[in-house]
Amino acid sequence: MTWLVPLPVVMPLFGAALTLLLVGRARAQRWVSITVLAATVAVAALLLVRSTLDGPLVVEVGGWVAPLGIVLVADQLAALMLVVSAAVTLCVLVYSIGQGMADGNEETPLSVYHPTYLVLTAGVCNAFLSGDLFNLYVGFEILLVASYVLLTLGSTENRIRAGTTYVVVSLLSSLIFLVAIGLIYAATGTLNLAQLVDRLDALPDDLRLVLQGMLLLAFGIKAAVFPLSAWLPDSYPTAPAPVTAVFAGLLTKVGVYAIIRTETLLFPGGRTADLLLVIAALTMVVGILGAVAQSDIKRLLSFTLVSHIGYMLFGVGLTTALGLSAAIFYVVHHITIQTTLFLAAGLVERRGGSTALDRLGGLARLSPVLAVLFFVPALNLAGIPPFSGFLGKVGLVQAGVSDGGVLAWALVAGGLLTSLLTLYAIARVWNLAFWRAPHPDMPEPGDGVRAARTDGAKQPDDDPTPSGAALPRLMTASTAALVVLGLGLTVVAGPLFDISTDAADDLLRRAPYVEAVFPGGAP
Repeated sequence: MTWLVPLPVVMPLFGAALTLLLVGRARAQRWVSITVLAATVAVAALLLVRSTLDGPLVVEVGGWVAPLGIVLVADQLAALMLVVSAAVTLCVLVYSIGQGMADGNEETPLSVYHPTYLVLTAGVCNAFLSGDLFNLYVGFEILLVASYVLLTLGSTENRIRAGTTYVVVSLLSSLIFLVAIGLIYAATGTLNLAQLVDRLDALPDDLRLVLQGMLLLAFGIKAAVFPLSAWLPDSYPTAPAPVTAVFAGLLTKVGVYAIIRTETLLFPGGRTADLLLVIAALTMVVGILGAVAQSDIKRLLSFTLVSHIGYMLFGVGLTTALGLSAAIFYVVHHITIQTTLFLAAGLVERRGGSTALDRLGGLARLSPVLAVLFFVPALNLAGIPPFSGFLGKVGLVQAGVSDGGVLAWALVAGGLLTSLLTLYAIARVWNLAFWRAPHPDMPEPGDGVRAARTDGAKQPDDDPTPSGAALPRLMTASTAALVVLGLGLTVVAGPLFDISTDAADDLLRRAPYVEAVFPGGAP
């Protein structure tokens, strides 16, 4: 069933071309996009089942034999990431369609939205499946181009400014990555990940450390780890709600995935383990302190996004099977929950006219459904038992305690502190936006006024977000589907941890990956 491997990349690209040909036919564009992403979810699920039963699945693109050609590898880690990312992108697409219909522009949508969104999905899938460093770079560049278009939809001043910051930072990280790729090829003569396993091991330790550091720097910027994360809280909140949601859920996790893949496969031994643990601690604590200081829901969620990247680095930095499996589990959890919260924030803005906490109130009484859609994933993010966030954090704490080192214990303490402060930040949002009396400036149901921006000003005419009306059914249903998916992670936590553990074991052993790409041994 190796023919399934390239489909998560090929289908969205084909769908993007088709939707571009269907410009002006909004309904046809919508159905093509939904069909393509639903098929991608199904294929990703099949790949997860087959990789679990049979080991990594490998395809040599164009029939060119590795290492001359590019290979796509669907092992358990890649397939798991494909499943959750495809499911999330499908739900966000449905949400964005519902938003367009509710705003009254479903017949005249931006013609580039569907093609760009599908190209973004293809870039994400390509990054997860890539068995070649340069192809991984190509995946990141596809993400950059598509995400810049999506980030600046509407062409408002704030979005153009935020998009400029985003693209400059992204280009910087891509340049560092490209230089690292050139140095690695000069030193080893190959960019195939399986072939690099032996060739990097043969290099002098100092040279390996330099190459490892450059890759960590490039991926750290993309993953928004401290102190390379200042760009994120200023970029994400300005975008439309579905764009912000898919960015928050997926784009930083592609950077985390690249860190996991390269640190375990190419640079085992933990020479940078202590550095990763220090960075993880700073990312957690500084990020959550930034969240506590915010008075806007979108910016607060952006800082919690940065903070919880630290939990994933915590598991990677421990360099143990238990720590790595907990990190993989937490990545899956966080993709789902963070996306859900940003979609809920979009509904808050639509119903309350703003995401600024000092302009909200009474949403629990005015919209009980919205209150539930925010409350459940918020508790999950904070790590309240028995949700998946709690289970993931317990796994990381167990891994830290088992390690027994001073830094590991410091990370355990930092993780517990971050979890408590996350709960405080979420409780503050609940109290101010949902529980207290409604703000006098909040629109009443049916007012139909334009939603206020986070700075209190009204949206310009070219960027309408009607507020005060009942929540659109399609937007609500897609958010509810992600809430259910988040709850489902708790129900299937046992099997999901088993998959994460198997994936972690294969990553640390490295042999299954190499043997799948080169059955007779790497040349």
